[in-house]
Amino acid sequence: MEMTTEELSGGITMVTLDNSLDIAGAAAIDMKMNLVAGASRKVLVDVQKVTFIGSMGLRTLIFPARAVGSKGGKMVVFGPTPLVADILKTSGLDTVVPIFHDYQAALDALQ
Repeated sequence: MEMTTEELSGGITMVTLDNSLDIAGAAAIDMKMNLVAGASRKVLVDVQKVTFIGSMGLRTLIFPARAVGSKGGKMVVFGPTPLVADILKTSGLDTVVPIFHDYQAALDALQ
């Protein structure tokens, strides 16, 4: 799993994930996601290139989302493939982290 971050205007941190968010992928980015959650109040997670999310990958998204939310911030997920979107919805992640298919709508949700 590859993870890059970019600071956008408005204090938004964009996290881009690339590859499979399985056990190994979650282990590779878990600490980095927690660091982003600790430092940011507005987080956009771009999952357009994520091919699979397992239970550990869901955990890697839920814990930072709760951490950001606990300090009055918000985390959103942008661009899941149909398979990844189904996994996110079936798991109930969409009740914790809003999911957007439109980039501008994801940005607007963080403003």
